[in-house]
Amino acid sequence: MRPPVLNRRLVLETQLQDADGAGGHLAVWHGLGTLWAEVLAGLGREREGPGVPMGRVAYRITVPAAPPGSLARPRPDQRFREGDRIFAILAVAERDARGAYLTCFCEEEEPA
Repeated sequence: MRPPVLNRRLVLETQLQDADGAGGHLAVWHGLGTLWAEVLAGLGREREGPGVPMGRVAYRITVPAAPPGSLARPRPDQRFREGDRIFAILAVAERDARGAYLTCFCEEEEPA
């Protein structure tokens, strides 16, 4: 297996709850840090959007491994950001037997 080419800087973000001032909460994304990554596009597929078909593309994003529990270890409830592009993390797995890299299975989201 070839080593990944970590040539993209992505910000790992996690969702926090922030008071909205009216007794409720707002979801706010908070950056945890920057990771160098390899971003590979996978297969695309079509899904129904609001009245029109929309394309979805799966991505495999490889980052250096971090120990379980570390803030630098991506989780499925987090996302990566590259400028205006957002990649929702769906699953995370070790890429190699040594555990030197993690592969994050992601989908690109439309910016809000």
